[in-house]
Amino acid sequence: MTHVLTPPSPTAALRRFATRAWADPDSRSVLVGIIAVLLVHSILFVVAPILLRGDAIRASARKHAAPRQFNIEIAPNEFVTPPPKPPPPNKYVEANPNAPDNVPDKTNNFSSKNQLLAQEKPQLDQHNDKPKLDGKKDIQSNQTVNGQLSKPQDSVPVAPNLTTAAKSAAAPKQEQNPLAGYEKMKDGDDGFGSNIGTRPDIAKPMPEKVEGAKDAPLVEGAESMMPAIDPKKPRARPVLDHPHTRPAVFTENPMGTSNIGPVAYSAKWSKYGEYLHKMMEAIQIQWDRILIDSRTEPPSDTHVVIKFTMDLHGKITEIVSVESTSSEQGKQSCLTAITMTAPYGDWSDDMIAVLGTSQDLTFDFYYQ
Repeated sequence: MTHVLTPPSPTAALRRFATRAWADPDSRSVLVGIIAVLLVHSILFVVAPILLRGDAIRASARKHAAPRQFNIEIAPNEFVTPPPKPPPPNKYVEANPNAPDNVPDKTNNFSSKNQLLAQEKPQLDQHNDKPKLDGKKDIQSNQTVNGQLSKPQDSVPVAPNLTTAAKSAAAPKQEQNPLAGYEKMKDGDDGFGSNIGTRPDIAKPMPEKVEGAKDAPLVEGAESMMPAIDPKKPRARPVLDHPHTRPAVFTENPMGTSNIGPVAYSAKWSKYGEYLHKMMEAIQIQWDRILIDSRTEPPSDTHVVIKFTMDLHGKITEIVSVESTSSEQGKQSCLTAITMTAPYGDWSDDMIAVLGTSQDLTFDFYYQ
């Protein structure tokens, strides 16, 4: 009889070894420690590369990251030197026709002629840019002299011809009275006596009385030149001599200048100033004619402000705005005066170079 021992399989042998080791407390402790060491090393093997990753690894990873975008804005004029401040705009002032033609050294005003700042009664130690004027505080005006553009509409009688109508009339005789009474002398042993009469007016030692006028000229033979007055042709009415300029509305200015002369602003001549001067005269004459023909006066102490656009041919292209404190008649009279006198003529090349092809103008009309 034979007996053959069959070796156990590796799996069965390992299982029996684990069972015997787990049954033994000492062996079980060693087995648990081995399993724990293996587990911890396995976890560290997986986690350690992530925890201990260096800068080189991070740099290579950032190469694949999406690039960030930055928006930088710079102001347009941040590094540009600002241009110099432009001079103040020129201002139109109405020239005094009686002022002499003198070119001022420095001024921002322009007009239809050259003139210098002055006034008839100078104020010492005053150096203003305006002459002293008595006017209204709520009115903005650039006029310095009051005048008249058109002659009065009233019919003026023709003056008689003094050369033919004058006549030479002899002066009336003066009344002459002789001395009243007479002197009577009488001699006596103790003296003499006399009788003297009272003295009448204009008494002269004359032999007899002469009839005449008491208020006749004292110079004998004087003649009086008396023009013959025809009741049907009376003499002309005296008229004040006004300068040939527009009627003025003055702005109150208590402080003037020390320069003496005809009242005026400092201004330089320009084509534009001459153009505006003629334009304003035409509007003024038309405005006066409209008011005279209407035979009614708008309310006093009112005004109308009209802003309009004019092109290079002197045509009114647009009425921008109309502000009025007057009546409807007063407003329409001002509008008609501006539109009826247009066009005012083509601009010169100098005006076009300065003003362009159009210009906005503002006219103020005052009813006093």
